[in-house]
Amino acid sequence: MEIIYLLIPIAIILVSVGIWAFFWSVKQGQFDDLESPAHRILFEDDGDMIPDDARPDHSDKTDNTP
Repeated sequence: MEIIYLLIPIAIILVSVGIWAFFWSVKQGQFDDLESPAHRILFEDDGDMIPDDARPDHSDKTDNTP
């Protein structure tokens, strides 16, 4: 039963740290934009990662416009 005198203050300290961390992250803007990072990965250009010798060569295309 004496352990409860140790566990309750530790629990209160942990909850206080968690609440402080949450409010700090809100104040720093961590939750301002939750949609864009998830969509940005879909539209990211991977052209920089493809080696030059592996890129398709589009120089032989002819212009078929009248």
